[in-house]
Amino acid sequence: MPEVRFQLEWPDGQSSTLYSPSTVILEYLKPGDSFRVSELESLGVRALRAASERVRARYGFACTRTDEEESQLRQWIARYKPDQNVRVISQLP
Repeated sequence: MPEVRFQLEWPDGQSSTLYSPSTVILEYLKPGDSFRVSELESLGVRALRAASERVRARYGFACTRTDEEESQLRQWIARYKPDQNVRVISQLP
């Protein structure tokens, strides 16, 4: 199952990397997209859960790393106001 990593740019110019065990995340987040922080929280969590379920369907167990990624995403989001913008800068190899 192909992994996907994204680089996110936060409102203050900092960047971080988001990991997904499945390309299903591309249905939710794509390089060049820009979201309010509140939208990213909703979409990011749904995308990570969908990716975990994709792993479950294929291998019979969920991807626990997506739980870690969701927790990290929520920590990043907590630093910013809901109406600020965050960008998906790039998809990393």
